[in-house]
Amino acid sequence: MKRPVLRVLGLSVFGLVLFAGFVLLMVRSGPLAPVRVTTAVIERGAFENAVFGVGTVEAERSYAIGPTSPGRILAVHVDVGSEVRAGQLLAEMDPVELDARLASARAASARAVHALAAGRAQVRDAEVRQELAGRNARRYASLGEQAFFSDAAVEAKRQEADSAGAQLQAARAQLDAARMDVERLEAERAAAERQRANVRLVAPVAGVVTARDAEPGTTLVAGQTVLRMVDLASVRVRTRIDQGRSGGVRAGQAASIVLRSRPGLVLPGRVSRVELNGDAVTEERIVQVVFDEAPKDFAFGELAEVTIATTRGGDVLAVPGAAVHEYGGRRGVWTVADGAADFVPVRTGETSLDGRVVVLEGLQAGDRIVVHSERELGAGDRVSPAESLAELRR
Repeated sequence: MKRPVLRVLGLSVFGLVLFAGFVLLMVRSGPLAPVRVTTAVIERGAFENAVFGVGTVEAERSYAIGPTSPGRILAVHVDVGSEVRAGQLLAEMDPVELDARLASARAASARAVHALAAGRAQVRDAEVRQELAGRNARRYASLGEQAFFSDAAVEAKRQEADSAGAQLQAARAQLDAARMDVERLEAERAAAERQRANVRLVAPVAGVVTARDAEPGTTLVAGQTVLRMVDLASVRVRTRIDQGRSGGVRAGQAASIVLRSRPGLVLPGRVSRVELNGDAVTEERIVQVVFDEAPKDFAFGELAEVTIATTRGGDVLAVPGAAVHEYGGRRGVWTVADGAADFVPVRTGETSLDGRVVVLEGLQAGDRIVVHSERELGAGDRVSPAESLAELRR
């Protein structure tokens, strides 16, 4: 009788041990166990945000240098990559008959100047003759009243005075015509000089030559390009920014530029202009970013990575993006108090490039939040912090 009793007792004890082990397993690592979480205490601090975009190096002001009339290229004095100053001679077109036309215009203009001088002399001579004839006519008229001269003699002197006055008017008219000829011929000479100057292709601004499209001996039509150049002062990065993140971009904001040819070098810059037109297909906005100091070695059309600092705050609550969840149709974070998880709805602001989210309402400095959990949490779940991150100071 003792053996069956002992066997039943042993089995009972063994079953109790198994049950206790099962309960302990459920409490420690099963569904009833506290959820292991990673927590952090948030504090107010500095917050910086930025937007990222990819662009190409371009020049806002570029120039196509070419003749204004058909002709043949006589010489090209610069090559691709040449740095030029404003007004420097870049190329020359064959003037053909322009030199002869200019010499003829200058000679005609000089002849008109001499004719104008002759006209002035004729006017002075006519004025003297008219004054003398007027005095004689008045003297003869006075003596004729005293019967010293006949009426016929007096009338002859009056006629001479009238004739001298008419000659003066004619001389003055010829002088006016000579003056207008001088103006006309001077204009023709200036036009010939401008045409002659147009065969000299000069740099409109200081810059660098980027293309040489024609060689000496090539015949060109009006407006065809010989050289292309850009203004180095207008070099910038035409950057494309996601429209969803471009709302905070403003002119004057600091930017960091990394050229594809120099992946390890960060060049400082700033936003010069935010374009009014966006790209509806790619859903991007165009932002012009200039260098604080343009690099010496770069290529137009080169890709560049641009990071624009948009927000800086000194007293901001920010949490990792992984801590923000959707629960019960609301957006918020899980907080930890007395070993239990509680969902707190929050109103969030912008998100930084490294994933931090600004919290506008719902949390206070010193709250402990769940950054990561082994499984999805529910309201009232017991939690067991597996580790605690450093306090979130921004």
